[in-house]
Amino acid sequence: MRTAGWTDSVSVLDRVSAVFDAFGEHDEGLGISELARRANLPKSTVSRIAADLVCQRFLDREGDKLYLGVRLFELAMTVEEPRRLRHVALPVMTELRDVTGQTVNLAVLEGVDVVFIVVVRGEHPGKPLVRVGGRLPAHATALGKSILAFSPHAVVERIIEGGLAARTAHTISEPSVLQRELMDVHSLGVATEKEECANDRVCVASPILGPGGAPIAAISVTGSVSTLAPERIAPAVRAAATTLSRRFDAARAR
Repeated sequence: MRTAGWTDSVSVLDRVSAVFDAFGEHDEGLGISELARRANLPKSTVSRIAADLVCQRFLDREGDKLYLGVRLFELAMTVEEPRRLRHVALPVMTELRDVTGQTVNLAVLEGVDVVFIVVVRGEHPGKPLVRVGGRLPAHATALGKSILAFSPHAVVERIIEGGLAARTAHTISEPSVLQRELMDVHSLGVATEKEECANDRVCVASPILGPGGAPIAAISVTGSVSTLAPERIAPAVRAAATTLSRRFDAARAR
């Protein structure tokens, strides 16, 4: 955490990073005062940095609110693996959304979190839980569990050592329970979670596997408790993941 005196000897890049880091996954736009408070920077400094970032399209401004800009997304799409994944996955995800009517997500594992690289909104998505580029803890999501179930033991241990923080009363926070569930997921090829990450949210996910069975990413269908039955959705999610594993392998070989 940045202390009150951290601004005394930090670089311009540190200050810009602090402004970007101030945006949370549920934010719908931040004013200069709130950005300054979160970044622990003087309001005048944040105002000046924000103006430059808006000019470069790294931030977007609507009235007195600032949003992460489209140029950040464009730069992220130039990263080869996510860009290729997005290109291959989007048609399959759109079809899965059309079949289920629910929101479909694609995510990769980064550290102890899953990072969302594609989100195809359902017919009645409600308030979005995440945006593209957003993060959620791997142990509390079906996406994360589906990837971890096919990951090396050292990766799972890193997640456990980081602490299995509870997001809801249903989050798995015991290492032994998580490890048993991962064994089941590996056997079934599909992971489910019901209100482990957020209340009134159900998710079913399956891993996208590369050569040798290594997980590349995971695809999921998510919806409310009242509208999504995991046992009915699971076969379609697993089939979509199998299709993407095959197509992504073919795309890499070109």
